[in-house]
Amino acid sequence: MIKFNRLRGLSVLACLFYTSQIQAQERIAPAYPLITHNPNFSIWSNTDQLNNSTTTHWTGADHSLLGMISVDGKVYRFLGKEVTKYKTILAAADEMPYEVSYTETQPDASWTSQDYKTTNWKSGPAPFGDDEKNVKTLWKSDNIWVRRNFTVKNVAGINDLLLKLNHDDNVEVFLNGSKIYETTGWTSNFKYLPVNKSMLKVGQNTIAIHLANSAGGRYLDFGLVDKQKSALGENQVAQQTKVDIAATQTTYEFTAGNIDLELKFTSPLLLNDLKLLSRPVSYITYGVKANDGKQHAVKVFLGASSDIAVYQPSQLVAAKRYDAGNLSVLKVGTKDQPVLEKGADDMRIDWGYFYVAAQKNKGTIQYITKGADAVETFKKGVTASSATEGKSLSLNTVIPFGTVGSNKVERFVELGYDEIYAVQYFNNNLRPWWNAAGNETMEGQLISADNEYNAVMQRCGDFDKEVYATALKSGGEEYAHICVLAYRQSIAAHTLVKSPDGELLWLSKENNSGGFINTVDVTYPSAPLYLIYNPELMQGMLTGIFHFSETGKYPHPWAAHDLGTYPKANGQTYGEPMPVEESGNMIILCAAITKAQKNTDYAKKHWQTLTTWVDYLTKEGLDPKTQLCTDDFAGHLARNANLSVKAIVAIGCYAQMAEQLGEQESAKKYRAIAESMVPKWIEMADAGDHYALTFDNKNTWSQKYNLIWDKVLNLNLFPQKVYDTETKYYLTKGNKFGIPLDSRKSYTKNDWIVWTATFAPEKEQFEALIKPLYIHALETPSRVPLNDFYDSETGIRENFKARSVVGGFYMKVLADKLHIN
Repeated sequence: MIKFNRLRGLSVLACLFYTSQIQAQERIAPAYPLITHNPNFSIWSNTDQLNNSTTTHWTGADHSLLGMISVDGKVYRFLGKEVTKYKTILAAADEMPYEVSYTETQPDASWTSQDYKTTNWKSGPAPFGDDEKNVKTLWKSDNIWVRRNFTVKNVAGINDLLLKLNHDDNVEVFLNGSKIYETTGWTSNFKYLPVNKSMLKVGQNTIAIHLANSAGGRYLDFGLVDKQKSALGENQVAQQTKVDIAATQTTYEFTAGNIDLELKFTSPLLLNDLKLLSRPVSYITYGVKANDGKQHAVKVFLGASSDIAVYQPSQLVAAKRYDAGNLSVLKVGTKDQPVLEKGADDMRIDWGYFYVAAQKNKGTIQYITKGADAVETFKKGVTASSATEGKSLSLNTVIPFGTVGSNKVERFVELGYDEIYAVQYFNNNLRPWWNAAGNETMEGQLISADNEYNAVMQRCGDFDKEVYATALKSGGEEYAHICVLAYRQSIAAHTLVKSPDGELLWLSKENNSGGFINTVDVTYPSAPLYLIYNPELMQGMLTGIFHFSETGKYPHPWAAHDLGTYPKANGQTYGEPMPVEESGNMIILCAAITKAQKNTDYAKKHWQTLTTWVDYLTKEGLDPKTQLCTDDFAGHLARNANLSVKAIVAIGCYAQMAEQLGEQESAKKYRAIAESMVPKWIEMADAGDHYALTFDNKNTWSQKYNLIWDKVLNLNLFPQKVYDTETKYYLTKGNKFGIPLDSRKSYTKNDWIVWTATFAPEKEQFEALIKPLYIHALETPSRVPLNDFYDSETGIRENFKARSVVGGFYMKVLADKLHIN
């Protein structure tokens, strides 16, 4: 487990003084997993102090969980941040329609000034963008210039002026001719940005915006608001004293006046229990006790935003409270319920229903309000629902602990999500695994979670110790640290369903790198975690790709890249194939399944397809033509030495499976092919003290992470000299946050570094290669769920976050489990 304890001996003043100095020690993760089930139900804290920021979906959109504790009538915030109240000055389109003048032809330099004449400009309603379903004016060019005139009657009465802006991509904003904001990138929801109110005028005003599309979608909506002061004053903030991350749980400790609070988030993702793994219910456990030996009146508040059930906060929702067995339940979902209608990367679910449940016999009180009213109702003791339809509602739960002394008292709340249908698989809408037959209910899941609470918590605690101890034994404390951070993240990038043929499907979403479903070269790096803890799930990551080829829907002699864009798995949507990459991946992973399960059943079932793919590799794999590999962000590459390794290893894997299947002639044939390729590879790649990135340029180098399977699967194709030479060379290329991926740029992939480190001949070499990844987790400026693609010098994210590929961190554990050194 990963722990941090604050220095308790310092005075409050000293603690405040040293906050910036001890920040590095306080961090144990770039982001902290709270609720983690699948790509739709995934909530994180992106700050080291849980009450320093609003909790978010992995995409960065606010998915607010707000926690308050009342101690003898004094209220402290320990989780998230309060919803801010805003008064509209200039409405955005989520509040009311408005029109602007716009042009897609670059205007002259004076276009931002108030007196500029918009002759020949067009007029259209907001929002603007390229998604016909979600905009009023289509914009599909690279640039747009927008002007909006408005009147303000009272500037002096404005408390705190903010620009309300949702944009995709790069934006410049001008108010009355002066630039007030500029940024590169995009948002997934409205951001509230400070503006000096002296820039507003009584009477006529003008906002002018230039928006440039650089990649992906297009979107613009904007307005102005006044941030309101709280009528009841600012809340106290509980002091966080500890945080601990384990495989299935994140635990915080706080001091709130005379009460100590332990707060535990548990997502019981036990990979060997599919029933529990697929149950979309997490627990939040509260443990309170007095820290002064006296008795205190305590109650705890949880406000969960209805935004957890929407794609955009502008969507209307309907909520209700009801009883189910021993539970009081809150339920919310969009009024429209567009089931499986959308598919994209930067997307939140807007179908199905979000639930908050608690034991009613503990005196639990539940009610529904507008988000901005939630805290005020708790502080005033008002518990009647005041809003059951609208936008950004708050599902409120109050748990009275009564009088609390020195003995800890525990209560828990359940958070659940019923997707109704999880994915579309070749035009069949599939329910989530827990309700594959359609005869289960979410209430039943919540009741089961309640009844099994003690047993599940015990199992999670035991499993967390096992995961940590196993990783610690394989690679030491720093390695165990990053493995623990990866566990829930990797799992939560998948969904579990049953195919129409009754087969298990464990389908990934390629988070923040295209949004594709069941991407093979995302499955490949993710594999070690699942090969260790449940190879059946590993099969479920390959089955859909086999189905795609074996039904003739993908008529090529190589494996597909993906099955579509999540949540629609109807066929590849990536722009081009990766023939050597994906065929090699599929064959290698089938061999790994065979080794992990100690039987050939899965390989035998798909032997004809595997044979087609291996024959392609024998023809095209040794010296690959110009094509993409899994590191497609680096662009096309011909004569890629590491891709060639993959082909050679895959052919060796096929030969190994053939031997296990009793296909002796095939085993000899393909083993001979693989063995014959190795000396050719060495000759072509040899660059003296290392092996080159490409066969035609000896002044290059790259991590040969694909070699690891030669070791893990006991293929014994490449001589030890290759591993010794490469490892020694890598250790001369280290930067603060890791060795670069290759000689082209300073960026790196931490999953591949772990694979490279795992074939290092000596323990000290492994540790030297792993340590920078540990430092990255603690020090990266990019505060997002584990990022696997970043600059090895600065630690700043190049792209990617919350991806399943961090399951690859478990490669050393897998190697040890299979008794390979």
